[in-house]
Amino acid sequence: MRISTSGAFQRGLSLMQQLQATLDRTQRQISSGRRILNPSDDPISSLRALELKETLSRLTQFERNGTAARNLLSQEETALASVNDVLQRVRELALQARNPTQSNESRGLIGIEMRQHLDQLVTIANQQDGNGRFLFSGNMVETRPVDRAGSNFAYNGDQGQRMIQIGESRQIADGDPGSDVFFMIRNGNGTFYVDAAATNTGSGFIGAGSLVDPTQYDQDQYTVQFIDPDNYNVLDSAATVIASGTYQSGSSIAFRGIEFTLDGAPAAGDDFVVSPSQFQDVFTTIDRLATALEFDASDDASRAAMNNGINAGILGIDQAIGNVLDVRTKVGSRLAAIESQEDSNGSFALAMQQMLAEIEDLDYAEAISRLSQNAATLEAAQQTFIRTQGLSLFNFF
Repeated sequence: MRISTSGAFQRGLSLMQQLQATLDRTQRQISSGRRILNPSDDPISSLRALELKETLSRLTQFERNGTAARNLLSQEETALASVNDVLQRVRELALQARNPTQSNESRGLIGIEMRQHLDQLVTIANQQDGNGRFLFSGNMVETRPVDRAGSNFAYNGDQGQRMIQIGESRQIADGDPGSDVFFMIRNGNGTFYVDAAATNTGSGFIGAGSLVDPTQYDQDQYTVQFIDPDNYNVLDSAATVIASGTYQSGSSIAFRGIEFTLDGAPAAGDDFVVSPSQFQDVFTTIDRLATALEFDASDDASRAAMNNGINAGILGIDQAIGNVLDVRTKVGSRLAAIESQEDSNGSFALAMQQMLAEIEDLDYAEAISRLSQNAATLEAAQQTFIRTQGLSLFNFF
């Protein structure tokens, strides 16, 4: 077989170009630290690397989501701590006002301070985050959650919670609606409440109450009706007498699994109504408590009305404090869940990065050895090409 001079030249040049390309690829691998420069280098490993990178990208987004949720929950926790401080102060003022040594004037001054705390509580309920979104509006973050018109308070948000993805299969709420924090609070002791009729003329006022036997309580409405100052009947909602008893100031009245104390001297015809607890917002509770302190307690009936208002207010504040504590517990649980999920995500990301490194990272020792070999091969090919091109038949004549 005869090989032309141009054919030999093209073949040698093609070989050197291949060797140069191999050398260049090895150099780019070393400079980048990556074994796979193009998907065609290793299609299967390239696909697996792409999947791992997508997983790492999601984990990075989960980390950002967790940070955002933590910031919002931390702001909520700070706001709830302020709410608790306000409620504790209001409770202290109510206990102070209940002291029989207080005058109408001093109770009025306490009521003024109490209304200042009410204004502060409304301000906290309408608090915004760093982006101008309301903390306690549920999903309606652009809507002011609490409006006030005199003694009426309205919630304008919704009951929704924004859920943030912090893991592959885990979401967490970044806040609580104001309805749960400020409005969905049971009055009385949380099970039932006792209210004195507005027409009462005696000095009887309501004390503490409790559910002593849940199996007997049927959530009906009952009326404790005084026949005379020493005797009473208990009527159910159908006006049927279900119990009767003899009254002594400070003694307990018990029926159908419930029990409450009554002090003072009720008059004949005085009524005390026992009803299942209803939802009452904390703002209304404080407003009514302040109103009770503004009573002109100049006789037994007005003093009894004032005491009943204060006692009902204290019970309502206690329920509100307990509700805030429950919400703060949920917030703390979410913050702990975010921390736990971040640890889990971090461990998972580390494992993914290690797997990605095994696929993509270059073995530098092997690559440097290969680079030397490629360079030596290319140099030898170049020298051979030069000598081959110098050969001629005229050298043998």
